[in-house]
Amino acid sequence: MGLAYKFDWSVLWREPYGEWMLQGIWLTLQLGFLALIIAFFLGIFVGTMRAAPWKLLRLVSTIYVEIFRNVPFLVQLFFWFYAVPMIFGKTLQFKINAISGLNYYAAVVGLGLYTASRVAEHVRAGFASIGQGQYQAALSTGMSQWQMYWHIMIPHALRLILPPLTTEFLTIFKNSSVAMTIGVAETTFMSYKIDSDTFHGLEATTGAMFVYLVLGMAVVKTMSYIETRFRIHGLVGR
Repeated sequence: MGLAYKFDWSVLWREPYGEWMLQGIWLTLQLGFLALIIAFFLGIFVGTMRAAPWKLLRLVSTIYVEIFRNVPFLVQLFFWFYAVPMIFGKTLQFKINAISGLNYYAAVVGLGLYTASRVAEHVRAGFASIGQGQYQAALSTGMSQWQMYWHIMIPHALRLILPPLTTEFLTIFKNSSVAMTIGVAETTFMSYKIDSDTFHGLEATTGAMFVYLVLGMAVVKTMSYIETRFRIHGLVGR
């Protein structure tokens, strides 16, 4: 007896399905890179606030981190897309919901803010791993607190936390698949669309898995190069 399922891998490249998949990959790349930029710079800022000597800054940054880190990303995504427009009243809510690509912007902001809270904790850990002697040595040169953080501590901390940052940047592209729940037509969304149109879900989802695998490997290789290029000799064992 032959297999009941008839494989057809051409659904991954023949028209119009190949174009759908390419559109999904392009949107995944956009989501990932834009969210990565938000997460990186906001994470550094919030993480620095967490390590600052001023209590108010530490309190504000701690509240941000605890909220965004502990609430599941899917819930946050629904909050930004469905709940936030309701805050502005019915008239503005209607106008906001009419914005073209609102789900896309909500996904970028939600993914960026969520990942920034995790990056901030790594940055704080990087500061905590720097000895007090280095802080005192920097201040003894006449630098202000902000100059010390900007010129010495932040670059030092970032070099120390490059390995865990690799994980966070890798997770950004994987978490971008959750955006399909609010109608963002990224790679996972398109694979399900191909499945519903052709009933070849095995090929479509396998193709999506391969896309995420390649993206993940590219992120890991890039971060590995950056880690090697900027590592602090004597503090890294390899």
